Amino acid sequence: MQKARVTVTVRREVLARAERQVKKGRARSVSAWVDSAMQEKASREDLAALLAEMKAESGPATAEDEAWARAVLGL
Repeated sequence: MQKARVTVTVRREVLARAERQVKKGRARSVSAWVDSAMQEKASREDLAALLAEMKAESGPATAEDEAWARAVLGL
């Protein structure tokens, strides 16, 4: 997988959190932590688009459907 170097500006508390995750061994580096967060955001946006498409095709979910989804997702 190819990687690219970028420069970003983040809030100090976000950077501190990333650094704590690295220190705890939950991320290899701050870059890896940021990469993971960016991938998660992209995946959520893809999921939101899919759900919007499903809603447009089938109409809104029923209360029963929503309860099932929340239970499966642990929400």
